[in-house]
Amino acid sequence: MKEPFLYSIINSGKLAEVLVSLEACINIPLQVIDETGNVICKKGRSFHYCSYITKFLPSGDTCKKQHLKAGRYSAELGESYIFSCHSNLSHIIYPILIKGSFMGAVLAGPFLMGIPDSTMLSDLAKKYGIQSDPLLELYDSITEIPVVEPSKVTQISRLITFLFDGLITDSHIDIMARKQHVSQQAKISESIHQYKNDGVKPENEYPFEMEKELLSKVKAGDIEAAKEILNQLLGYVFFSRGRNLENINARAVELTSLLSRAAIEGGAPTDAILKINNEFLKNISSIKNIDELCMKLSEIVEVFSDSMFTAANKSNRDIMKKAVSYISANYYNHDLTLRDVADTVHLNPTYFSALFKESCGSSFKEYLNMVRIEASKQLLSNTDYSIIDIAIATGFEDQSYFSKVFKRYTGFTPKQYR
Repeated sequence: MKEPFLYSIINSGKLAEVLVSLEACINIPLQVIDETGNVICKKGRSFHYCSYITKFLPSGDTCKKQHLKAGRYSAELGESYIFSCHSNLSHIIYPILIKGSFMGAVLAGPFLMGIPDSTMLSDLAKKYGIQSDPLLELYDSITEIPVVEPSKVTQISRLITFLFDGLITDSHIDIMARKQHVSQQAKISESIHQYKNDGVKPENEYPFEMEKELLSKVKAGDIEAAKEILNQLLGYVFFSRGRNLENINARAVELTSLLSRAAIEGGAPTDAILKINNEFLKNISSIKNIDELCMKLSEIVEVFSDSMFTAANKSNRDIMKKAVSYISANYYNHDLTLRDVADTVHLNPTYFSALFKESCGSSFKEYLNMVRIEASKQLLSNTDYSIIDIAIATGFEDQSYFSKVFKRYTGFTPKQYR
């Protein structure tokens, strides 16, 4: 059986040890899911309540689907997230991220944050059409679910963050770097074969149009597209001149200077770019390995593309105005993501994220939360809606997280504010 990809990032033995120790301390079941929602590691007991209620759930409404959705949401938040599942049980989920990419999550649960009462189960009965006899069985079995005080839940959430944030060590980052290196070499090889298949002659003129396109992508801050074009250019250099380090080194020096100039023309700070350029030129001159030189060029493209994020100009005002208007009109949608807004203004999500922070003074997540909190304050002051209804109406998926964010921004709980 193929080993889960997540185990190439996190040591499976150490992960299991951490789960065993943590479960023994908090007495809550723990599991680790991968980027598709599959459980790859599990510690702690299972509950009859969970297996029994699945009989009444709509087709497709699975625990796996809910856990994956919560995991991806926690990845967007960039922190642990407390949520209630379809059977009204609480969970804590913590995202495992590599360079911002969702690779899986640690899930603690299920548990309850209060003694279960008849209201909780009657709501489930109405929601899923559960009759009296199976409802009684659910009521009997729910008593085995651990009850955790809300204040302790917050501490457990922090503990999970402290424990799992340190599992991705430098060695595992090195593994990822090697994977990126292998991926880059594969793409360069693909481009070489493509030139051969297309009948391109080695003595053909250097593809300056492709180079112009690379510079254009760097100016736009489109890192991934720029890297793709870079690999095609490198493929052409290898195809036409062979793997000659001196030739490649000369092209690398020229390309680095062009990239720095493109960044400056795009509005990036001149002094900073010139310093970065000088440092890269020193690095290039000391490289004695072609593969290492290719990786360095990829890094150069990424750094100069990133530098464009600080080059906000007047045209960005209209972009931000449109983005803010879209957020104001859609904040109540709990599925609203940075990508949704970036797509609306036709920008790369990574570039939009940095542009948004520079223009608005806060991250997208922080701004969205502020909009939602302001809306919830109005509802708390002017309506008799319950706190959970207000949480849902303003885009939060559950009351616990709403209360946490509300207190962070106002200094009060929703109940105290009201």
